[in-house]
Amino acid sequence: MAVKESRAKKIVAGIKSLLKRTPKAAASKSSRKLPLVQARKDGKTITPAMLEKSAKSHLWMHFTRHGSFANKEIPIMAKAEGHYVYDVHGKKYIDGLSGLFSVNAGHGRKRLADAASKQITELDFFPLWSYAHPPAIELAERLISYAPANISRVFFTTGGGEAVETAWKIAKQYFKMTGKPTKHKVISRHVAYHGTSQGALSITGIPAMKKMFEPLVPSTFRIPNTNWYRAPGSFKNEEEFGIWAANRAEEMIIFEDPDTVAAIFVEPIQNSGGCFTAHPAYFKRLREICDKYDILLVADETITGYGRSGNMFACERYGIEPDMMVTAKGITSSYQPLGALLLTERLFEPFTTGTNILSHGYTFAAHPVACAVALENLDVFDEEDLVGNVAKNSALFKKTLEKLYDLPIVGNIRGDGYFFAIELVKDKKTKETFTAPEREKLLRGYLAGKLLEEGLYCRADDRGDSVIQLAPPLTIGPKEFNEIEQILRKVLTPAMSKF
Repeated sequence: MAVKESRAKKIVAGIKSLLKRTPKAAASKSSRKLPLVQARKDGKTITPAMLEKSAKSHLWMHFTRHGSFANKEIPIMAKAEGHYVYDVHGKKYIDGLSGLFSVNAGHGRKRLADAASKQITELDFFPLWSYAHPPAIELAERLISYAPANISRVFFTTGGGEAVETAWKIAKQYFKMTGKPTKHKVISRHVAYHGTSQGALSITGIPAMKKMFEPLVPSTFRIPNTNWYRAPGSFKNEEEFGIWAANRAEEMIIFEDPDTVAAIFVEPIQNSGGCFTAHPAYFKRLREICDKYDILLVADETITGYGRSGNMFACERYGIEPDMMVTAKGITSSYQPLGALLLTERLFEPFTTGTNILSHGYTFAAHPVACAVALENLDVFDEEDLVGNVAKNSALFKKTLEKLYDLPIVGNIRGDGYFFAIELVKDKKTKETFTAPEREKLLRGYLAGKLLEEGLYCRADDRGDSVIQLAPPLTIGPKEFNEIEQILRKVLTPAMSKF
């Protein structure tokens, strides 16, 4: 055991030593790369090969086919600066996904590190369990200042999935406490992703992600999403389609019995399936339906929150009036883990009397260091007008990507803000999609590796149809749009020849 611990300490020390160089230093000369060999405190050296071996021996990566790395290297990222990340070999990549839709302010913000350091010397940790601390109080007030007018309360979590879980539990207890104990069911959309915990996964509308973990929490139901590109039937425009899709929610409510339905969960821009937007009329109609049957409307802004859409929250952009808002990711630009559920006073009020309590919480929710980083992150947003940068440049970003329409494989380009998807098709006229074996060959066998090889980190996804997704830091502009388009063009041009 002692030998194992000693070895582990050496590996950690070596990794820390390897990561001391900054990407700015690495990029100061175009030919210069991060060192392949780095000295450790004990005088020995650690190399990328040693990291590779250790990762394959001990690390369980998330959402990863580990068998695919049997005969190839695991990409190991060592440094980041601005909208670039660097691997242990010194190779530079455009971060076209903001880490995981989350490094909104860009990498390498020293002031965020300084904010964390300052807070950790003042109050390193204290829970919110019947106590409070200044960073949590200040951050809650700050978030409410950005939120829709009807929102007044903040329940902190450590991530978006936890916030989804919290929203469902609050909905259930709220209705029990207000004389409607049978209201517990949840409606969400086809192909929508809401998290991996048992409750959040139950709300998720992707059957393939759920089958290994069933039986899940019962009482969740699906309605159509707002994929205008593949809208069923004939509609005059996106507004008419949106109202049709919203009306399917009312049908489901009536079928299940309004007295049993507690909430509807929707993302303002649905991520899974590839950046499905919706006409504002869709969200207006959902609000009417929720009010009619006393159902809570939950906006999952885990991705779209904090500037991604060109507004601080996409609810503002699309005229959504939610009862609850799920947020995470961009709240700290992922410099610290943090999530937040924003909700109305109506939902909080039953918990303010007598001995009533919400028996729910998380150890690290509203961690003082995470809250301090979030506050500093929001200062960066305000001072540099990052949201304004997205609003100003979003149309140009889309226009630049639309140059790819001249490629036979590009069927549809959709999204909003700095959040776009490119749907790939076999036939542009018929919109024919790829078969499962073809998707395997195209996305995992070719695109995922080739895009990274050419210097672009993004997502090739087939949880719905085949898409490439882009969600770069909110700091980029026209120059980077062109760089991204050129890499995509280089990789996609020969893609059809793979079949």
